[in-house]
Amino acid sequence: MRENMTGMKVPVLLADRSYMVVVGHGVRHQLAEAIAAKAPRAARAVLVTSESLLGQPWADFETGLPTTTITVPDGEEAKSAAQVERLCTEFSKLELSRHDVVVGVGGGAVTDLAGFAAAVYLRGIAVVHVATSLVAQVDAAIGGKTAVNLVTGKNLMGAFHQPLAVLCDLDFLETLPPREILNGRGEIVKCCLLDGLTPPMMSALSLEDQVLLAVELKARIVSADEREGGLRALLNYGHTLAHAIEALELGGQELDIRHGEAVAIGLAFAVRLARHLGRVGDDAVASHDEALSVFGLHAELPQGLSIDALINAMAKDKKAHHDLTFVLPGLNGFETVSGISRRDVEIVLEAFGGVK
Repeated sequence: MRENMTGMKVPVLLADRSYMVVVGHGVRHQLAEAIAAKAPRAARAVLVTSESLLGQPWADFETGLPTTTITVPDGEEAKSAAQVERLCTEFSKLELSRHDVVVGVGGGAVTDLAGFAAAVYLRGIAVVHVATSLVAQVDAAIGGKTAVNLVTGKNLMGAFHQPLAVLCDLDFLETLPPREILNGRGEIVKCCLLDGLTPPMMSALSLEDQVLLAVELKARIVSADEREGGLRALLNYGHTLAHAIEALELGGQELDIRHGEAVAIGLAFAVRLARHLGRVGDDAVASHDEALSVFGLHAELPQGLSIDALINAMAKDKKAHHDLTFVLPGLNGFETVSGISRRDVEIVLEAFGGVK
């Protein structure tokens, strides 16, 4: 349900922890109002962001409280245990209490970091996310999954910690580089596929429509399954291979790939694996490829990636269960499928461009 007031409001319904995701132009100016409504006992705020974001023309944030700004690195460099320790140490020096609030202003890396630091400091203090990138607005900032990376993989140290509110200001998207728009579209096309849209339907969506579709789908799924016990696992569609690619990059392989680009590759691979297993036909593969094309995404695996290295990384992914687990399409829609044989994955990866 949307409320067409200032921005479109999409509820995440979690009993006494319910909150709104607000999407629209200028909604960053609702930050102080959101904090006052959801954290009335807060006496101070800490705004976690990056130097580059503070230099943007829209970087005017009013919390309504005495506020300290702490800057962190851009991108995945922010998502480390060292940065979590640094933030929590700063929170302690500022004498933040359990009534105070952390505000994560940034893309998915910053909201992941700020959310996790808020989750573990004093065993949990309030956090509000102001999502400045497309991938954060359609995915990372919503749903309470917070995490940082280890050298062995993406998002392996984390916690569920729901925000008090998420503000998705469309003004931010006007200053995003084209590649960062593409990055967010990897998650958007995933949501379109899960929601049953055809490529022609996808091509008719404006950017605002795309954001709202993704937000509404994620809010609906998180409301039904907060901690990924069943339905929420479907949001991992395309992510098994995507996280394996990202793990290889974290391990030192020079790939220069964004999360959404990796998800797009993972989607193309997953539908091909589903075809190999007899779950779907050639039409599903063609439809996926057309959907990726609608969003300007490509389905090619980076050259030179080792099949063994990819499969080993997939088996270690936090979403696996000591085996190879994928979200796959089939006759009954999308399902989590465990126990897929290594050989089946090898065959599809080799046909997909992996190196033996």
